Amino acid sequence: MSKINSNFLNLQNNYLFVTVAKRVDEFKKKNPEKKLINLGIGDITLPLPKAVVKAMQDACKEMQEKETFRGYGPETGYDFLKEKIIKNDYLTKNIEFEKDEIFISDGINSDICNISDIFDVNNIIAVQDPVYPAYLDTNVIAGRSGNFHITNYENIIYLVSNIQNNFIPEIPKTKVDLIYLCYPNNPTGAVLTKAQLKEWIEYAKENHAIILFDSAYEAYISDRNIPHSIYEIEGAKEVAIEFKSFSKLAGFTGIRCAYTVIPKELYGYNSKNEIVQINKLWTRRQNTKFNGVSYITQRGAEATYLDDAQNEIKENIRYYLNNANIIKQGLVESGFDAYRSHKFAIYLG
Repeated sequence: MSKINSNFLNLQNNYLFVTVAKRVDEFKKKNPEKKLINLGIGDITLPLPKAVVKAMQDACKEMQEKETFRGYGPETGYDFLKEKIIKNDYLTKNIEFEKDEIFISDGINSDICNISDIFDVNNIIAVQDPVYPAYLDTNVIAGRSGNFHITNYENIIYLVSNIQNNFIPEIPKTKVDLIYLCYPNNPTGAVLTKAQLKEWIEYAKENHAIILFDSAYEAYISDRNIPHSIYEIEGAKEVAIEFKSFSKLAGFTGIRCAYTVIPKELYGYNSKNEIVQINKLWTRRQNTKFNGVSYITQRGAEATYLDDAQNEIKENIRYYLNNANIIKQGLVESGFDAYRSHKFAIYLG
C-alpha cells in the first residue's frame, strides 16, 4: 500500500496566487469590456535589458559549436557569475565571501522552500503575517505546522505586521529556531533599518536560531540608510542565510535565476547538540537534488552587471515605483485604506 505524505492534507485548498489567477480569469470572461489591473502575483511587464539578451544570444551560439558547447554545469553555479555577485553585490559594501558560499539557483522560491530539507522537523518556525505563502506552505508540507485552526496553524509563530505596529513585527517573546524575514517586505513593502535588523540578529544569536532572509526586492530600496543585505550588519554571517533574485531586479521571472548565500560561519546542531556547518549540508543537498541553472541563463545574469544593463534596470525600477504611487493614489481615491512604505511599495489595509 503506497501511503502519501499526509502533511499535504494540512495545506489550505489552493495556493494563494493560483486562486487569485483563477478569480481574475473568471472575472475577465464575465466582463470582457472591463479593463483590469492585476494586483495578484508580482510579475514584471518590461522586457529584459538589451545587454542581457545579447549575452544570452552569444551563449546560445557557443552551444552550437563543438569547441564551446557545455553540458552539465556545476550544480552550485559557474564561477564567472559568482565572481560578479561577490564583486558587485558584496565587496562594494565591504562584505567578503568566497565563491563556495554563493549558490546559483532557478529562483528564490525554490531555494527558500528547499532549504527546509536540511532542518529538523521539530524546529519551531516564525513567519511574518501577512506572509509570502511559500514560507508557510513549505513548513506545512514538512510537518512543522501542526493542525490548522480557524486562521492559523497551531505550531507556527506568527509575527503580526499591521498599521498598529507600522508593519514592523515584534521580536518573539518565546524561543524559535527558524525565522523567515522578507525585506523589503512582500506584501507590505515595509523595510528595516540597520538598528532594527541588529535586534533580530542579537535575538538569533541568543536563541541559536537561524534567519532566512528573503531580499528579492532589495533593488527597490531608495533610502541610503536602509541596508540592501542583512550581512551589512555585524554578526549576521553567524545567524543568517540570504536569498537574492534577478527576477524583480532585471526581469528574470520567466528566465529563472537567483542565488543563495550561506556563510561558512553559520552552524546548526545535530541530535547530539554537536555543531554542523550549514554550508556543507546545503552543498550536499544541491549536489544530490539539483542539476544547476543553464549556462545560457547564467551568462544573462552575469550581463545584468554591465553598465548598459544597469542603466536599463534603474529606469525600469523607477517605472515600477511610479506605478506603485499611481496605484496607491487610485486606491485611496476609491475609498480603500492603502499605505505606502516611505521607501518602497503599497499595502492594502
